[in-house]
Amino acid sequence: MAHDLSYLLVDGENIDVTLGNSILGGRPNPEQRPRWDRVRDFTTRLWSAPCKPLFFLNASSGVLPTSFIQALLALNYRPIPLSGPQDGSVVDVAILRTLEALRERPGNVLLASHDGDFLSAIESLLAGDRRVGVLGFREFVSASYRELTARGLEIHDLETEAHAFNVPLPRVRIIPVDEFDPADFL
Repeated sequence: MAHDLSYLLVDGENIDVTLGNSILGGRPNPEQRPRWDRVRDFTTRLWSAPCKPLFFLNASSGVLPTSFIQALLALNYRPIPLSGPQDGSVVDVAILRTLEALRERPGNVLLASHDGDFLSAIESLLAGDRRVGVLGFREFVSASYRELTARGLEIHDLETEAHAFNVPLPRVRIIPVDEFDPADFL
């Protein structure tokens, strides 16, 4: 069943670390960073419902990334800068609390993260009539989520489906033969 609203929860830290460490092997150049407006628009198109985008950030250092916050606000995201103990993952805690709160609200849910720590909260959202998905680099999404696809969980790719990047990323991933273009490798 389609809902009138889709929530996009972005685990900014997880997406950034996966992009930098696992794909690029270093800090992304500006053209290699996700275009968050495209991710928001993808979410709207995906389930034909307006998107309420929430962007979770770790601000435990006490420094607010003001220019990034302003950019998110300009894109109609709701930045959620969080702080807490250095030994805890404040972003994970906040996302888990948000996923739990969404059980009581109507709406589709798309989580932009690769982290398997959200598995039980995502699984509990599948019990209703909403659409639920995970968005990330497919090859790095926790394998635990794949088991939930039989129950309706959708897994979407940040680069190939959301088209969130201005340049192709140097990914090694499984390519469906129907999508294979030898020109990409020559």
